Amino acid sequence: MISADQIREHMEVRAADGARVGTVDHLDGPTRIQLTKTDSEDGKHHLIPLDWVDHVDAHVHLSKNARDVRSQWATIN
Repeated sequence: MISADQIREHMEVRAADGARVGTVDHLDGPTRIQLTKTDSEDGKHHLIPLDWVDHVDAHVHLSKNARDVRSQWATIN
């Protein structure tokens, strides 16, 4: 699993297929990333488990494609 200290606010989050799925708002505890709601299509926050992170460089890269990410992420208001 990726170390949470590698992930910073405002980093772009990209799916395995290269699609942009959001921007890091903040870490939600030690195991999840909360995405900003301002660039979300439904205007809500979405949570992604750190287990889905493949690697981190200038962006957070996920191991799932965008369709799977969007169908499996948790949603909060």
